[in-house]
Parts: sequence; C-alpha cells; structure tokens
Amino acid sequence: MEKNEEVKPKVLVVDDSRVNQELIKGILIPLGYEISQAWDGVEALEKVKEFSPDMILLDVMMPRMNGFEVARQLKGDEETKIIPIVMVTALQEVEDRVKAMEAGADDFLTKPVDTTELRTRIQSLLKVKAYNDHMRNYQNELETEVAKRTEELKNAFDDIKELSLDTTYRLTRAAEYKDEDTATHIMRMSHYAVAVSRKMGLDAKTVEGILYASPMHDVGKIGIPDSILLKPDKLDPEEWEIIRQHTYIGKKILENSRSKYINLAEEIAFSHHERWDGSGYPQGLKESEIPLSGRITAIADVFDALTSKRPYKEIFTVEESFGIIEEERRSHFDPDVVDAFFAARDEMLSIKEKYKDEGKSLLIQFSGSEMSNKKVTGELSR
Repeated sequence: MEKNEEVKPKVLVVDDSRVNQELIKGILIPLGYEISQAWDGVEALEKVKEFSPDMILLDVMMPRMNGFEVARQLKGDEETKIIPIVMVTALQEVEDRVKAMEAGADDFLTKPVDTTELRTRIQSLLKVKAYNDHMRNYQNELETEVAKRTEELKNAFDDIKELSLDTTYRLTRAAEYKDEDTATHIMRMSHYAVAVSRKMGLDAKTVEGILYASPMHDVGKIGIPDSILLKPDKLDPEEWEIIRQHTYIGKKILENSRSKYINLAEEIAFSHHERWDGSGYPQGLKESEIPLSGRITAIADVFDALTSKRPYKEIFTVEESFGIIEEERRSHFDPDVVDAFFAARDEMLSIKEKYKDEGKSLLIQFSGSEMSNKKVTGELSR
C-alpha cells in the first residue's frame, strides 16, 4: 500500500499586485504550502468558499472591496470565522491597525514582507487554526454523540412507557376478567377518554396521564363478590351498597403512590361514578366539584358499557348509545364533556373497531319498554 500523500496547509493570498503575489508564492511554495490567489475582495470571498484555506494573507487597499470589509464578512460567518487572517499592508498608522483588529484581523505583516517573519507568523497561526479545528470537530462529535444518546434514552423511555401501559392493562384486567365480555373494555374506554381529552384541548401531559390512569378506574371491583358483580338481574338496595364500595376499595389500593399516574388513577377510581347533577356516588359531588378526569372517564366508561354485552344487559346500538348520552347531558354528564365526546365521534368509532371483542354476535337491540335510558345509565353505574 502506498503511503498517503501529506496534506499541505492551504493559504489564500489576496492582493491586487502581481509582484506581491509572486513574491509571497515564491516564499511559501518551497515551504510546502498549497497556494490559491485572489485579486480583489469580492474574488477573495468566492475563493474562500471554493478553496477552504487554513489561512488568509489579505491586502487592505484593493478594488471593489477592501481588506477591512473582507475580514469583517469572514469573521461574521460561523463557517469561516476561525480562519486566521493576516493583514499584509503598507499602512503604518495606529488607527489603521486598530481598524483592522476591529474588522477581525488576527495579525499584521508590513510590506515589504520579510521572509522569516512571514514563515514564523504563518506557522504560529496555523497551529492556532489546527487547535480550533480540533475543538470544533470535537464539539461536533460531542453534539452528535449527545444527540445519539438522547435519542437512545428517549426510545428506551418510550419502550418503558409502552411496557408500563401494557402492564397496567394486564393487571387491571384482573379486576374485570371474571366477566368475559369486558376483556377489551379497559383498552377501548381508555382510548375513548384520550379522544375526549384531546377534543377538550387538554395538554399532552394531561392526555397521557389519562391514558395511563383511566384503565385503573374499576380496580376496586376486585374486592366485590362475584355473586353481585356478575348478577344478571337488578341489584337490590343492599347489593347496590356493596358494589358502590368498589370506589373506596380502588382509592385504598391506589392511594399514597409516588407516581403521578397512580395518583391520577386514584382520583379517577374515586370520582368516575359521580354525576353532574349530584346524584352519583360515592360523595354526591356536583358539576365542577367532580374532578375533570372523573367526568371524562365517566362518559368513556358508559359509552363502552352501552355498546358492550354485560351479564346484566345486552348490547345497545351505537346510535342508541349516542342518543342516551345526549339525553344524559346535564344530568349524568358534564355538557362540555358531552360536546367533546360528539366532536370525537369518528375517532370513537375507529377505536371501537380497533379494539373490538372477538367472537361477538351482531348487536342485540334493547327494547325501550324493557329499560328506560335513565335506568340504563343507572345500572351501568355498577
């Protein structure tokens, strides 16, 4: 394998005098520098883009654009500001040198140029340029690595959140698993709640919280006897009192957690059976006294219960279910939540289809003579 050719430092010489150009070239080329030339300030800016010099030897007095302006533009550009600029000038006045420094010049050479001084200045400034290049490359590599690690952490966090949600779904199914008709209930109703939350304009963190917390709304049912939970007939007053205890049981299971999702789940578990008119349970809260998370979960829970088979009821059609919810505006449900629910109608139907129960028969329509709409939502408050 042939040895790689050594990379030569690149110097751009900008001067409108051919004599000065040839003099500098004659000094630098034997020293191993690669030279490019520009004859005025405008051409110098073009050559910088094409040649990417490691250093610029820049005359001051030139046609079209003087050296001060060239230096000012180069030092104002993020891509070229680290290129060392040596002003090569016959100007001797202090104010001229101050002006050059203000424009961004890194050093000066006085015409006529001394060979030793030119070589020493270039070598010194090229070391500075090499260090600056190294630091810029290191910074870019560091930023790339940080971005890579950040993306990896984000992906890992997303995976953890996805696994957490999956675990939540699986564990909360334990409270409802005894009823085979509600196997996908928690998935549907949590996504219904999310759809309503978005239509209400809630922020992304709150919406995410409802997604994670709402599946735990009925976790307290794990403490309710099967004979009551799965009873196909209407509950008597004593049984009603027992089943209402699932809100207290759920609160007890979820209380005192360090997780914001579990805290929200506790709030939902304890409030999602409250009613807008104050006739709900366990506290008989009214209107805005009911946490918004509970109001949203309530409508999602009832819609899924209406459109799903349960031990104590058959399935209502989608249109019937929408009608019942509309009738329960301002009695069972917050009117603003109802508006958001209907605004999310198409999304509701998509969620219902995506998470539909397998092996279900066609919808069996309830006769209005069997159970009034108000009684229906009351029974669904189990």
